[in-house]
Amino acid sequence: MPATQNATKLADLLDPQVVADFIDQKLINAIRFSPLAIINRDLVGRPGDTLTLPKWSVVAPAVAVAEGADIPIAKLTQTTVPVQVSKIGRAIEFTDEALLSGYNNDIAEEAARQVLVAINDKVETDLITKMSTDATLTGTVATATAASDISDSLVKFGEDIDGAKVIVVPAALYGDLRKTSSWIPNTEMGADMIVRGTVGMVHGCQVVVSNRLTTDAYIVKPGALALFMKRDTLVEFDRDKLAQTNYVIASKIFAPYVYDTSKLIHLTYTAA
Repeated sequence: MPATQNATKLADLLDPQVVADFIDQKLINAIRFSPLAIINRDLVGRPGDTLTLPKWSVVAPAVAVAEGADIPIAKLTQTTVPVQVSKIGRAIEFTDEALLSGYNNDIAEEAARQVLVAINDKVETDLITKMSTDATLTGTVATATAASDISDSLVKFGEDIDGAKVIVVPAALYGDLRKTSSWIPNTEMGADMIVRGTVGMVHGCQVVVSNRLTTDAYIVKPGALALFMKRDTLVEFDRDKLAQTNYVIASKIFAPYVYDTSKLIHLTYTAA
């Protein structure tokens, strides 16, 4: 029997499908915004790189109604917009020496973990970018009036002002909110956390801090966002024989999307 048939190969130690399944199972839980997003996999396997997706219109704010008068009726309309799918990926390199010195499946587990972190980071960053560019409801929040500015901005939801909502803030704005009388720490919220990492509540908004934000904050209601998966995580192997290094290559094709602009408010933060 030729010696090459007995050689231990990277594929014997790392099963790409196992790694891919692990990433897909953990990814949605790892993405902090996933409870606010619709996760859709209907596009997996369909041809084309541009998706035609629905977008709900924003209903006008509520108005004063005189006694005995009819409440004005607004029509909820839906349009469609083209959305370009994008591919994200990360490759991990390690030497034969690292592979041989690992215990059990240390390399496989670490490769999966590192890829998961990388993809998760990119998905969250892309969602924030979409919120920044596609939000139609806007407001401002300043250091000295942080809590009251958030309260005033909530009226932009109109009749839908009630219900679960999250405000994603930069660290500096979190510091401002903690100093106000409206601040409720997470240990006293008395409500189920929508997004992991919730640090407290202000005017009915569960507060989540993001290091990706500096001059913006977002009030988000569940269903405002969507992740349309075009292709689940693909994991492949490659090898540089001369350098004797190995590669785990992972990629995902998806489209981040603001599904319902009436459930999203973009706040511009002005720090003192």
